[in-house]
Order: sequence, then structure tokens, then C-alpha cells
Amino acid sequence: MAATTLTDRAVVRLSGEDVRGFVQGLVTSDVSGALPVWAGLLTPQGKCLFDFMVWADGGDVLLDCEAAAADDLVKRLAIYRLRRPITIAADPALAVHWSLEAGKVTDPRLPELGRRWLGPPAGEAAGWLEHRLRLGVCEGRAELGDLLWLECNAAELNGVSFTKGCFVGQENTARMNWRAKVNRRLLVVPTAESGPRTRAFYPELGLAVEHRRIDDLGDAIIPDWLGPALSATAG
Repeated sequence: MAATTLTDRAVVRLSGEDVRGFVQGLVTSDVSGALPVWAGLLTPQGKCLFDFMVWADGGDVLLDCEAAAADDLVKRLAIYRLRRPITIAADPALAVHWSLEAGKVTDPRLPELGRRWLGPPAGEAAGWLEHRLRLGVCEGRAELGDLLWLECNAAELNGVSFTKGCFVGQENTARMNWRAKVNRRLLVVPTAESGPRTRAFYPELGLAVEHRRIDDLGDAIIPDWLGPALSATAG
């Protein structure tokens, strides 16, 4: 079997009446059209609780999420379900796959991330973490958790729609976008040690994810996809 499985990812399946409408009213991206999309589930203040890819499987919705957060994500979604006839549960028969050479769908955040698809588990993929970080893309609770969604570079990575209508945390997120007030950003930094601004440290790669003010970027990696947004804010 090809070694393409991202073992740090899991799949959560939502089944039942109008599951797309249910998800549409909660998450940051528009799930009413073509999928997959990258999206976040936020606090009412606009801070990230979970991030995930949203896929369709017939009438069901599949969430490609961080494996360590899957149970908490199911519990959080169940809070919003109320009495809707919707089932929310992990689907262990499916795994998330990634490859730079093959696959079905380009990662909706950034084409350079490669191809992504869902299928039965296979061999474990190698190289994903470093590839993602060197492109400056952050994900998961350790890197994004409890930060304002736009500070997670969500607008630049196609993780938010400002035209879809309501979602949890929309008011503060839309206000920040309207005022162009994204004064801090998540960035990947080459470093040999963890520092006071470090969110996640990967010593085996010599990289860390840091939350920095845009006037204090220092030696951070500034990817091409983020440069124009930083220049616009600085200006």
C-alpha cells in the first residue's frame, strides 16, 4: 500500500437531516457549494477552537480534523445539535491521505501543499509536517488554539467567507476584516529553542510556530501568499 496516510488526522461523520445547513450555520467557510473547504469552529469572540477540512459524502458531511481533537470536536458539535435528527461520530473506516505526486483534490488552503483525499487507512505518510511548516501554514490546536481566526491567516488561506451569512464568532471576525486590524500573525520561525512567543516547537526540524506582532517579524518565514497582506496592514 502507498504510504500516504496522515496518522495525526481523523474523520468525523455527520449524518441526518440537512447536515450541510447545520454545519453552514456554525463554521467560518461556505459549505453550501463545492467541497472540500478549510474552515474553523470559533468561540463567540472569534477565537479558534478547531480547524478542519469539510468534505461531502453523498448527503453526509465529513470533517477531516486533528485526531487528538476529534472527540472534543464531536462533543462541541453535539452542543449545537440540540434536538436535530443528526448523528455526529468519528468514522474509523476512513483516513486522511496526502501526497505531492498523486491524489484527487488540491488542498484548498494552498495548492503548493499538495493533494489530499479520504479513503481506507494505508501506510503512514512521511514529510507532511515539514512540508506544511516550510510553506508557513499552521493547523491544529497547539498552533491555532484560542487565537483570533484572522490572526491564524485564515483569510489568506481560504478559511473564511465574509459573504456566506452567520457563523459562530462572525461579528468580531468581520469587524477585524472591515477595519483591516490584524496586528498579530501566526508565523513559522527557524530556531533551535522555544521562546516566550512560541506556540509549538519542533526541535527535530529546527522550526517553531510563533504568534508575533506584524511590526516584530524578525527572522520569521514570510511566505509569498502572506506577504501582500502584511504589506497592506503595515501600510
